[in-house]
Amino acid sequence: MSTSSQPGISSATRAQGDEQGPPSVKLLGYSTRRLFRLALLGLILVLVAFLSALTAMRFAIHGREVEVPQLTGKSTSDAEAMLGNLGLTLEVENRFYSAGVREGGIVSQIPQPGVKVRRGWRVRVALSLGPQRVSIPNVLGESGRAAEINVQRRGLELGTVAIAHLPQFPADQVIAQSPPASSSGITSPRVNLLVTAPPEAQAYIMPDFTGRSVLDARRTIEAAGMRAMRSGDISAVDSNSPSAWSGYVLHQNPAAGERVTPGTTVVLEVAH
Repeated sequence: MSTSSQPGISSATRAQGDEQGPPSVKLLGYSTRRLFRLALLGLILVLVAFLSALTAMRFAIHGREVEVPQLTGKSTSDAEAMLGNLGLTLEVENRFYSAGVREGGIVSQIPQPGVKVRRGWRVRVALSLGPQRVSIPNVLGESGRAAEINVQRRGLELGTVAIAHLPQFPADQVIAQSPPASSSGITSPRVNLLVTAPPEAQAYIMPDFTGRSVLDARRTIEAAGMRAMRSGDISAVDSNSPSAWSGYVLHQNPAAGERVTPGTTVVLEVAH
């Protein structure tokens, strides 16, 4: 008995369909494979743009950088010309004695030669004072002011002056100096001093005279080396007339509790 053929897909057609696999899913009219390719292409373009911007930025930054030249031994005018051509500026920061560099020449510099810096950078230098020609004076035992005058009179600079409270030494006296007297081979023209603190002026705490008799207040004030004056008077209350010292103190200036020194004028408001 013969078998009749049924309508449908032939075996060849089914085999071809199996080889092609499942149909692609479409999204917004595009297949997923095409969307993936477009996304990958966009990512590559973004990465290329980022790298281009980074490269351009590096060129812009390093394009403004210059190399600091060697300035040691040169004069300030030559150094300013060299730096000016590179867009840099010169700043004299210090001065030192130097036997190897002529007076006015550059002894040292910051930044060092060969360092790359941006245009507009300041190069700080120290100038030579030539070899040491002055002698360091001995200022031990002098007052702080006398030592300062002695140092500056010799063409030296007064450096750090430290004040120390040392009761075992006389007040306002130089007890140490650096460099020591008659030093040779020094590099800096500065002389640093250690000075004892000046004597403190004798001081009192103003008592309260309110309610006390004017005569008692006057005696206490004058015994402390101060002056008494009544409120409204243009002269000190030094009259010996009884009426000048009658009554009691209503108000005083300086007020009670304030710190006062000898010579202070105390104004008293008097009530009778």
